[in-house]
Amino acid sequence: MNQLYSGELEAAEIEAAMRELDSIEQELKKYPPDKVVWDIEDLSKQPPWGSKISSDITDLSNYFVTSDGENLIDVLRRALAKGLELKMNVKISTL
Repeated sequence: MNQLYSGELEAAEIEAAMRELDSIEQELKKYPPDKVVWDIEDLSKQPPWGSKISSDITDLSNYFVTSDGENLIDVLRRALAKGLELKMNVKISTL
């Protein structure tokens, strides 16, 4: 997934990235929402909304959402699946 963090993942690496994403999701499921790390340089910092979150958020695997409210892991999984289907690199960019 390091390639994807850098902005682009080669098609040949997609299957490995999908396995890694599954592993990340399973690990995040082990932590309740109050264990979120908001600032890696200051672990005492909390999100601006504090603990006032949706009851749909049950653990850290579903804590992170896109600006339009979609689960971030699901969005990444769909992008990887499409790249695998089309045998194309997956690129992350800002809109």
